[in-house]
Amino acid sequence: MRISLLTPALALMFSAACNAQTPAQPENKAAAGQAGDGTFTPSRSRPFNTSTLTSFDEPWALTFIPGGPWALVTERKGKLILLDTRDNSKYEVSGVPTVSYGGQGGFGDVVAAPDPDPTDKIHPIYLSWAEEGENDTRGAVVASANIVINSMADQIGALQDVKIIWRQSEKVTGRGHFGHRIAIAPDQKHIFISSSDRQKFDPAQDMNSNLGKIIRLNLDGSIPADNPFADKGGVTAQIWSLGQRNPLSIAFDRDGKLWESEMGPKGGDEINLITPRGNYGYPKVSNGDHYDGKPIPDHASGDGFLPPKAWWNPSISPGGMAYYDGRLFPQWRNSLLLAALSGQALIRLQIDGEAVRKADHWDMGARIREVESAPDGSVWVLEDGENAKLLKLTPKPQN
Repeated sequence: MRISLLTPALALMFSAACNAQTPAQPENKAAAGQAGDGTFTPSRSRPFNTSTLTSFDEPWALTFIPGGPWALVTERKGKLILLDTRDNSKYEVSGVPTVSYGGQGGFGDVVAAPDPDPTDKIHPIYLSWAEEGENDTRGAVVASANIVINSMADQIGALQDVKIIWRQSEKVTGRGHFGHRIAIAPDQKHIFISSSDRQKFDPAQDMNSNLGKIIRLNLDGSIPADNPFADKGGVTAQIWSLGQRNPLSIAFDRDGKLWESEMGPKGGDEINLITPRGNYGYPKVSNGDHYDGKPIPDHASGDGFLPPKAWWNPSISPGGMAYYDGRLFPQWRNSLLLAALSGQALIRLQIDGEAVRKADHWDMGARIREVESAPDGSVWVLEDGENAKLLKLTPKPQN
């Protein structure tokens, strides 16, 4: 994971100074459809109050369970925590699978599944984690499960019926770039999974691998007949889009469009609008370059690859992302809220059709791992690392 010593304000000054001493960027750096030139402007003030609810040990994902006061948080070392949002009390869930912890690996995403009876004590969910393989290899998996919540029992939360429905097509060495974010489609019939390249580069363009791809499956893990490459069979049939590096969040907007945040190479973090059969270029093209200094060709008109809708240089290391359409912040409706790790920020991007505009960039003073919109319209933010705070954002009173 990238770690930056620059605050957003200093990063902006540094970027401006560099631009003043170097030739202008090639025109294709701001190819059609991209938002701006990769820079950002920190917002002058926060329109929200921040309250600390509790803390977690290396949290990675947060989801709210429909129909009740409960939320779930994954901790990368392998714990699933049930949170009572009424008093912020925490309970460790039993029955959690063993995860491969280390580097960027461990427990990953958790999302609530379509629930036919939210008032029941049994709630369907999806989980992801890094799984050990042979010869020091590992890969990401996604599973369906039921969380049983019984406040009258000694073990208030228990995981049952865990069933792996998807695996990365090959386990490889290294502990980076798993991705394994999950989103339920608006039709409530399909599940989308982000699968990173595992820092192996070429698999992102290999149609016989599901690394470096966005995956679309039925809720039970079977392959939809209308997937763009369904007729190819095998792993290829899972693929919805390709050419992704390290997609660390996917989210649907109210119109059913799928957006992705991607941790790119150096100076190439991205927001993409994901379309079936779309090829987003990595590692053949990018607005960034490899960390060893080797250049990557820029996006260029007519190159056959889809350019990002927004990108950042200096990098911000995007983490989780949520679509916001709530009532507490009406000025934020139809926006993407993006967590920034090295950027230590919460970023808002206003959606306008198939484009986005960099609207706000708030310095949070800590690495931000995850952001979610709560049922009441408040925004919940998870910091990254040990003793990471869970923050609740609510509007500041208007004069």
